[in-house]
Amino acid sequence: MTSSRLSAVLPRLYFPSKTFSSAPNLSRSLSRSFPRFAHKMRELTTKDLNPALLNVQYAVRGELAIKAEDLRTRLESEDHGLPFGKIINSNIGNPQQKGLDQPPITFTRQVAALMEYPPLIDIVKDKWPSDVIQRAQELQREIGSIGAYSHSKGVPFVRKSVAKFIEERDGYPADPEDIFLTAGASAGVSLLLNMLITPPNTGILIPIPQYPLYTATLAQFNGVALPYHLSEPDGWKTSLHEIRDAITKAEKEGVHPRALVIINPGNPTGSLLDFPTMEEVVRLCEDHSLVLLADEVYQTNLHSPTTHPFHSFKQVVRKLNSPIPLFSFHSTSKGVTGECGRRGGYFECTNISPEVQALMYKMVSVGLCPPLSGQVGVDCMVRPPKEGDPSYPLWKQETDKTHAALAQRTKLMADRLNALPGVSCVNSPGALYLYPKLELPDKAVEEAKRQGKTPDTLYALELLDETGICVVPGSGFGQKDGEHHYRLTCLCPGVEEYVQALENFHQKFLKKYGGL
Repeated sequence: MTSSRLSAVLPRLYFPSKTFSSAPNLSRSLSRSFPRFAHKMRELTTKDLNPALLNVQYAVRGELAIKAEDLRTRLESEDHGLPFGKIINSNIGNPQQKGLDQPPITFTRQVAALMEYPPLIDIVKDKWPSDVIQRAQELQREIGSIGAYSHSKGVPFVRKSVAKFIEERDGYPADPEDIFLTAGASAGVSLLLNMLITPPNTGILIPIPQYPLYTATLAQFNGVALPYHLSEPDGWKTSLHEIRDAITKAEKEGVHPRALVIINPGNPTGSLLDFPTMEEVVRLCEDHSLVLLADEVYQTNLHSPTTHPFHSFKQVVRKLNSPIPLFSFHSTSKGVTGECGRRGGYFECTNISPEVQALMYKMVSVGLCPPLSGQVGVDCMVRPPKEGDPSYPLWKQETDKTHAALAQRTKLMADRLNALPGVSCVNSPGALYLYPKLELPDKAVEEAKRQGKTPDTLYALELLDETGICVVPGSGFGQKDGEHHYRLTCLCPGVEEYVQALENFHQKFLKKYGGL
């Protein structure tokens, strides 16, 4: 390129806004700036991308969440003109989000701080509990700097901690080599669905309602979602005949069922499986040669652990001496840990061959390693302070307080929602959510149709506009035809005021559309 040509192009490169002022002018601008290449260049469009991406939907951060952020921006101006003063994000299980403000566990944060900046130990060694210092020093010896890559499956020492946690929980041995640390449970789910799906006819059985991670990931990898409905009249119980019907239907349509997803405790329902039902699920997987994907990230979110205990599918599989392939997921994002942004999690392989695990190792190696800060979080989650440790009294106080708050909010919300006309709500024994059912007036259904929306989306949008409360329509999770639900979290502080706003809105909505 001659100096005159170079001087002509440089201003455009350094000040692109003068040339590339808008997308429609892109080709014309390129022609002026780079005449040699203009005949080869064309604008990148969605037609040039993987078509499977166009089918991906993720309702938890969909239309309602986007509008909530727009309204949050409006609230920053003094003359916003909105009938509320804040946005309440009840759409996602994000405990430490601003506005929900679940307090982090001090032990976890102190260990994390010392791992981020080891010289801090010298400053706090006489101020922080000695077991915090010991844990950080132990992890530093095993990990080194958290700014470095680790083993692709995760730090071996942390995987040993996870294995010991599983053994103590279930009463059966666990092998650290069967454990993969991940960037939250979602990364593990995505990896395994990608490996299990062989397009175009691989089916994955998913509960309805379900967490939309599964439908979104299936769409991305060209898998076929095989829905089976949970039984709402029975407290959202897993229905074995629904699963069998879904398998039969899939096989008639030429789809091969490969795996069964169980979310326990449930999301969005908060349901909790009993041991006999879990045994039936394992036997069903044996009968149909299904891989079992056990999403158990809410295992410590139990509101009545004495009467409604959690059992892992690993425990059931080992008790039955079953050969079914099982992948079990856990995460630091839920429970009382609530460290969503730290991106820590793991999955355990049960009855998975060395050949398959070797392939899995190759795939996770492509991503080099899960986040080290997340791995530290996993270690703190599976190895919390024990009675007698200096950190234990505060850890016990903090975790008990969070458990009590979630249980109290869940019960209060379920009771108040059930008292409303046209609303029924199963009182959740676990997880972070309620999933109330709505009987909507015909006029509301007609208005939703006129707007090109589902009726529960109309309800949720008007709820957001009137109160600032952001929920997720049931259509984003799946529901039976003609039914309407929404999911809301039980994380919100000031729950009495929050539920009062829900009640007032519901009454106004029914009057508006002739339901009262």
